[in-house]
Amino acid sequence: MKKEYSFKNAVRGKFYRSKKIQKTLRIDSDILDFYQELAKKEGIPYQTLINLTLRKFSGEGGELVISSKKKAVGE
Repeated sequence: MKKEYSFKNAVRGKFYRSKKIQKTLRIDSDILDFYQELAKKEGIPYQTLINLTLRKFSGEGGELVISSKKKAVGE
């Protein structure tokens, strides 16, 4: 074993892989179709595209406002 090692050419995070978990998620068919088509155009797996979308949303604050009040017709 050397007394000192040089890391000047090292690449940070080269072997890091984020932890993925398998979960069942119910998604409307039109939403899934949208992501599958978009993923096909971009050449990436649709699960990756959905994950990127969720990561972007959460990274930007992830605030979702849902109103339970129904608007009257004409508002």
